[in-house]
Amino acid sequence: MVRLSVEEYKEAAKKPLVVVLDDVRSMYNVGSVFRTCDAFRVEAVYLCGISAKPPGKEIHKTALGAEDSVPWKYFESALDAVNELKQRGYLVYAIEQAEGSISDLDFHAEEGQRYAIVLGNEVKGVHQEVIDASDGCIEIRQDGTKHSMNVSVTAGIMIYRITRL
Repeated sequence: MVRLSVEEYKEAAKKPLVVVLDDVRSMYNVGSVFRTCDAFRVEAVYLCGISAKPPGKEIHKTALGAEDSVPWKYFESALDAVNELKQRGYLVYAIEQAEGSISDLDFHAEEGQRYAIVLGNEVKGVHQEVIDASDGCIEIRQDGTKHSMNVSVTAGIMIYRITRL
């Protein structure tokens, strides 16, 4: 398998997607999101609130070095990150079960548009003020007995869907 070096990755074209983590408390989840972002050449990860920031042994354990290749930025609040992204022309979607949310199956990314997705805390989800500031909510259809999925799994599904559409 041919793999890019960290330096080559940093120079390579990125997908127009930023992943925002809103108070994601598990360093393992943060690391897993970094690793998925690296795999799909996502533009950046925005870490907000209590979300762990590199460096960290637990982040590295799941990121396997992707915390060094994927650009990241820290914000005191996800709302600050969303406001910055919207000012820069991104469409921002909270990945959340909410009134008025659309199914991931009905979401279709438009070529040339820049997107950001916000993923929330493992227990409380995305803060309501962040949902209110977003351009919409996307909900992943689930057919089982549970009403939620692990945040890093959710990130993987949505990153794949947005970067591959």
